[in-house]
Amino acid sequence: MPTVTAFRPATQSGAQAIERRPFASLGKADHGWLNANHHFSFASYYDPQRMNWGAIRVWNDDEIAPRSGFPPHPHDNMEIITYVREGAITHRDSMGNEGRTEAGDIQVMSAGTGVQHSEANVDDETTRLFQIWIMPRERNIAPRWDAKPFPKANRSGAFVTLASGDEADTDALYINADAKLLCATLEEGQTIQHRIEDGRHAYLVPVKGGITINGETFDPRDGAAIRGGTDFEIRALSGCEIVMIDSI
Repeated sequence: MPTVTAFRPATQSGAQAIERRPFASLGKADHGWLNANHHFSFASYYDPQRMNWGAIRVWNDDEIAPRSGFPPHPHDNMEIITYVREGAITHRDSMGNEGRTEAGDIQVMSAGTGVQHSEANVDDETTRLFQIWIMPRERNIAPRWDAKPFPKANRSGAFVTLASGDEADTDALYINADAKLLCATLEEGQTIQHRIEDGRHAYLVPVKGGITINGETFDPRDGAAIRGGTDFEIRALSGCEIVMIDSI
């Protein structure tokens, strides 16, 4: 669990310390079986102001129809985290891995020198997930895949690290990046105080339930791009779940 520091409102001048990116402003792509919303430039959605945020290259908010999914396709030299919000996703890859990741849990894949994989919703309900791509710390490593269940009760009222490039985070899934995936669940009125250190970048999305960040309201699935050197306070306007990446 990251260290919580005393709360001091951000006093940055010039660039905005926390930028709200409303869900309605995201890139959209409706493929029938896949309804995708892009926080960053991806595929046919191009926005030069949203190419990346630090090492974060992609944050896709995907809804996958029942009995459908992504057919086998290649990746290389990218760290890919899948956070399942509702339903489940079944992964298969060219390394021989196969696994099912359910709501509230994550899977990670280091694409490294190259890997083919497929992601399928084999159930009769819609799967909703975040797929997050982070630029790797080291290129051309051997590809790998891993998954792990994380009880939601363990992240109640505080950020908990679920994936990390810091080997000291022994309870988290390892990724080949100078980045961490942190999650928290809050009840209405609960607060979290947190700091993003100088030189780093954070991107935060409330999965469900509204929040305020330093007093500004963020609706479910809005994005918050947070600059390094920023202290902030999150307050839950209702029961909520929050996902955040902290990267270089």
